[in-house]
Amino acid sequence: MERIAILFPQQHSTLSTVACIVGTLEVFNKANDYWKKQGNRQKYELVIAGAAIKEEYVKGLITVKADAHFSEIEKANLVIIPSATPIKNTSESLAMLDWIKKQYKAGAEVASMCSGAFILAATGILDGRSCSTHWSLSEKFREMYPNVNLAADKLITDEKGIYTNGGAYSFLNLVIYLVEKYYNRQTAIYCAKIFQIELDRNCQSAFSIFTGQKQHGDEMIQDAQKFMESNLEEKISIEEMSSRFATGRRNFDRRFIKATGNTPLEYAQRVRVESAKKSLESTRKTVNEVMYEVGYSDVKAFREVFRKITGISPLEYRGKYNKDAVV
Repeated sequence: MERIAILFPQQHSTLSTVACIVGTLEVFNKANDYWKKQGNRQKYELVIAGAAIKEEYVKGLITVKADAHFSEIEKANLVIIPSATPIKNTSESLAMLDWIKKQYKAGAEVASMCSGAFILAATGILDGRSCSTHWSLSEKFREMYPNVNLAADKLITDEKGIYTNGGAYSFLNLVIYLVEKYYNRQTAIYCAKIFQIELDRNCQSAFSIFTGQKQHGDEMIQDAQKFMESNLEEKISIEEMSSRFATGRRNFDRRFIKATGNTPLEYAQRVRVESAKKSLESTRKTVNEVMYEVGYSDVKAFREVFRKITGISPLEYRGKYNKDAVV
C-alpha cells in the first residue's frame, strides 16, 4: 500500500496546524472509504509523521500524537506540510528539513498548506519555483526567501511535484485538489459534496487586504505612498509624482520597486482598488459612483484593473461581501 505522510512539526505548531492535520485526515479517510465502495482496494495509508511519538499539547488546548517518527518513514508518495510557524535552527528542525528533502529526492511529492510554505522553502527545494502562502505573510516570505517565485494571488500552485496553497482554511481546497490527483475526479467531487468545499477555486485575491510595504526606511517613497493614499481621486501621472519628489522617473521607479515590491503604477492601482473594495463592502453606492470616487472615469478600465487584482468583477465583489447592497 502506498503512503501519505502528514507532518506534525511539533515546535512549529499552532491551532491552524491542528486544523490542517484533522481536516486532511478527515477528507482523505472519506476518499479512501468512497474508493473502496467502488470495488477498489484501499489505495493509501495515512500516517502522521512527527519529531516525537508522544502526546503533545498545542497552545495548551489540544493534544496531538504522531503515528511515527518521521525518520521511521523511509518512503512516502506524498508529504503534506500543514500550516506552521517559520523554521527554528534546532537539531530537530534541521533533521525534519533534511527528511523532507530526502523524500522529495526519492520521488515523493510535497504539499504545503498556508504558512507551511515557510518550512517547505527552508528546505531549498522551492528555489526558482512558484509558491503560494497566506496573503498576509507575503511580505515576510519574500524577505526570507527571495529565490522563491511567490505567486501571492494564487490559491494553489502545482509545479514539478510540489503543491502549495494560500491561507487559512483554503487548505481544504488543496486537499480536494490532491484527492483528484491521487484518486480521481469523481472521488474529489464526492468529497467536495460531503464536506461542502467549493471545487476548482484557484485564486485568493478577493480575500486579500492591501496595506502596502511601509517598513523599508526610504523616506521619499514613504512620502510618495502617503500622497497616493491621500489623493485617490486625483489623476496624477508617475512623471508628475517623480517631479513632485525631485527625482528622475527611472530612479523613482527603481527606488519604489525596491522599497515596496510594486511599480508606482501597480501600487496606485492596488491602493485605489482597496478603497473601492471597502466602499463596495460597506455602502450602497453604485459601481460607477465608487469608480469615480477612487479616481477612475473609464468603466472598462476600472473593471479590468479590479478583476486583475481581485479575480472578480466589482459587481461580483459587492454581491459577495455586501448583503445590504444586493436587491
